Amino acid sequence: MREPLTFSGIMPANILPFAADLSIDEPAYRRHLRWLADTPGVTGIVANGHAAEVASLSREERKRALAIALDEIAGACPIVAGVYTDGTAEAVELARDAKAAGAAGVLLFPPTLFMWGAQLKPDMVIRHYSDVAAVGLPIVAFEYPPVCGIGYAPETLARLAEIPEVIAIKDWSNDIVAFEANLRALRATGRPVALLSSFTMSLMATFLLGADGAISGMGSVTADLQAELFAACQKGDVEGARRINDRLEPLVRVFYAPPFVDMHNRMKEALVLLGRIPAAHVRPPLTPIPAAEREAIRQALKAAGLSR
Repeated sequence: MREPLTFSGIMPANILPFAADLSIDEPAYRRHLRWLADTPGVTGIVANGHAAEVASLSREERKRALAIALDEIAGACPIVAGVYTDGTAEAVELARDAKAAGAAGVLLFPPTLFMWGAQLKPDMVIRHYSDVAAVGLPIVAFEYPPVCGIGYAPETLARLAEIPEVIAIKDWSNDIVAFEANLRALRATGRPVALLSSFTMSLMATFLLGADGAISGMGSVTADLQAELFAACQKGDVEGARRINDRLEPLVRVFYAPPFVDMHNRMKEALVLLGRIPAAHVRPPLTPIPAAEREAIRQALKAAGLSR
């Protein structure tokens, strides 16, 4: 009997390089994907997520970006496709696209209209997930920060865990108390649903609490360090984990500085400085970062020991 698919370990959400005309830069994208897949400790890659500027991508571009990822990785690790849309019917169609392409699963983003009261209507959340689950692909549920109004209550996450296709939660609660409550609620279900941390500003804390791994846009830059941090925490090597965490801290500080909306723009700049992609073009309404921030990123890369 075939073992059920599980997600764990470090799963970077890839950035998506663009050419000067803002089309997908396929050669640069392939090099980026190859570096991620070849990094020890990387157990999967998320395509078409926030880090890939998914909101700016047409349906055809999402299909193309996913096809490139699947072709380049060629089964070396699972590829999970982001499903980002406000409507359930379109979410189902995007999940069907992912299944037809050969994705290992989908990362299901919450519709933004959930901020208008979905926390008080968990049945609406369950229906959305159940309809997408009918496509027949494993689902990673995306948990947003409770303060933004979209985050699901721990009780709702426990109900989502009852859907057989839901095999993991990407927890971006950004609140360590909420994270622990979510973790306990999931463990109490008895179902083998992984909790994958997206709490990149405090990743070590979530690993020590018992996260099964991470899904992180910052993993596009630091997948190697994140994998080392996770391994140290798994072994109970707290001192070793602290040393790695100290290397990550300068980058956390510059990537997630206000305005938060520029986090992935900054990560692109870091990849340019590291020589991994040729340019840091971003699609409107995003804007390029100023020279002063670029210099701060350069210094943070040095402090992290990733460049000279």
